[in-house]
Amino acid sequence: MPNTNSLDFSERATILVVDDTPDNLTVMSELLKDTYKVKLANNGEKALKYVQGDTKPDLILLDIMMPGLSGYDVIVELKANPETHNIPVIFLTAMSAAEDEKKGLEMGAADYITKPISPPIVMARVKTQLENKAAADFLRDQNAYLETEVTKRTRELAAIQDVTILAMASLAETRDSDTGNHIRRTQFYIKALAEKLQTHPRFKFFLSKQTIGMLFKSAPLHDIGKVGIPDRILLKPGRFTPEEFEIMKTHTTLGRDAIIHAEKQLGMQVDFLNLAKEIAYYHQEKWDGSGYPTGISGDEIPISARLMAVADVYDALISRRVYKEGMPHEKAVQIIIEGKGTHFDSDIVNAFVELQNEFRAIATRFADSDADLAEKAKQLETLKGSPN
Repeated sequence: MPNTNSLDFSERATILVVDDTPDNLTVMSELLKDTYKVKLANNGEKALKYVQGDTKPDLILLDIMMPGLSGYDVIVELKANPETHNIPVIFLTAMSAAEDEKKGLEMGAADYITKPISPPIVMARVKTQLENKAAADFLRDQNAYLETEVTKRTRELAAIQDVTILAMASLAETRDSDTGNHIRRTQFYIKALAEKLQTHPRFKFFLSKQTIGMLFKSAPLHDIGKVGIPDRILLKPGRFTPEEFEIMKTHTTLGRDAIIHAEKQLGMQVDFLNLAKEIAYYHQEKWDGSGYPTGISGDEIPISARLMAVADVYDALISRRVYKEGMPHEKAVQIIIEGKGTHFDSDIVNAFVELQNEFRAIATRFADSDADLAEKAKQLETLKGSPN
């Protein structure tokens, strides 16, 4: 909870009195000492040295006309320093003209009292400024507490999103021939493409920093629908028959519907899953309209899905599987280029070509080890032996 000690007047406030006249310091000390802790400084330099120490005064009574640093000089220094900016200053001066008072208040003084002083007036105004400071301190503490709580809750929400997406992706991965590294690679591929195209005229309206972050999170769900494909098809190492391929193609619809079902279970549409639904449903569409599940073409295909199409195909080409060796990087790049304007959005392919070395680096960084492939082969054998 926020610190409310600043509202507790059981501990006496500290007041710094700054005046070059000894008699004035004595008068103010006698007036204030029974109610407050009083500190004295006979020039501006000593006043600034005191406030720069570990113990800060709660209020400063400041003369204006002093040798060396004037009161004006002192308040400028106080207000320029974040550590002393919020200490209230009351000018206590013989300068009684209206323009002097106006200048003092404009420079940041909380109040302006002219000499000769009226003790009751001084005490009342000091009390008022200390109460104002206590209330302001409390509000700052409360705001800082609320900002901390908002930051904490935001981090927790982001963590929940990450866990939700990765848990769903991991479920699909256990039934697929892809390893978990495929998920990581496609995340970084799509992020690299999105950042490359962030200023492109065709994409800048969509690829905000927030959207790119959500694309990175959503990418692992692109093949979640494979969890609904029968093992005899999903785990088949050879080519599909036309009938098997038609069943395999349904993974895009199954993936989108699985996410929609999850939202319905929550009783609400979840914004952070919107891109995941797009990617799962449309990432097998082709630029020329020959893809699936809907056969849409060109700019009708969501940008998220167009980015994933390049990332997913590249990774499928270069990756080792339990039943095949990966294709050389150069050959995979050539196949992507050959699909420019037919399978893929031309501008995204151009970005891919410029980023091909980064793609290669990502693939190397998250390469499947022999142990990864052995573990995946073991998982698949287990699945083959279970009913589906």
